[in-house]
Amino acid sequence: MNIPPEMTAMWNSRYAANEYAYGMAPNQFLKTVLEQYDKGGDILFPAEGEGRNAVYAATQKWNVTAFDISTEGQKKALKLATGQQVKIDYEVGDFMELELRNKKFDAAALIYAHFPTHLISLYHQKIAEMIKPMGLIILEGFSKGHLPLREENPAVGGPSSLDMLFSLEGIQNDFSGFEIICLEEVEIQLSEGLYHNGAGKVIRFIGQKPK
Repeated sequence: MNIPPEMTAMWNSRYAANEYAYGMAPNQFLKTVLEQYDKGGDILFPAEGEGRNAVYAATQKWNVTAFDISTEGQKKALKLATGQQVKIDYEVGDFMELELRNKKFDAAALIYAHFPTHLISLYHQKIAEMIKPMGLIILEGFSKGHLPLREENPAVGGPSSLDMLFSLEGIQNDFSGFEIICLEEVEIQLSEGLYHNGAGKVIRFIGQKPK
């Protein structure tokens, strides 16, 4: 069930560069949702990379916990947090082996958190268990319909494997116990750092856990 070593090596290589791979500004969908709900509390950022979204949430007074498989991503995230004068907790390793999996959160934000095919549903369902009653799942990630756009314009980024991309049905199944506030597939224009540029198709999901 482990993360393939070549995936860890790829992300460490990408994040080792001085420039932030996806920029330092937060994802626009996440920013809009956090502004709309203004809930505060404890929030989890899976596969958080270089920390742009986690650090933004910390500036909005959330208590932030993040994880990733990349030590280089962690370094960049902590550097960004220091620059913004906020603190985040950031663990590195296989999600199912981290201490944070035993904690509970008011929200989890999965922003382009594309896990290996055999782990996607397992991770989603474990994250769902970690959400407190009335807590939120916030997700934006590339849909299966994104693949033709990626083939036309590789600069838009995203996994090249169809199985790592999301579908409306898959998200609904993985978070089946949640009230759906938003679940849609939309085409958007991305301009996020070096690796998300151009037209992309994404799944956007906001789900709330019942009391």
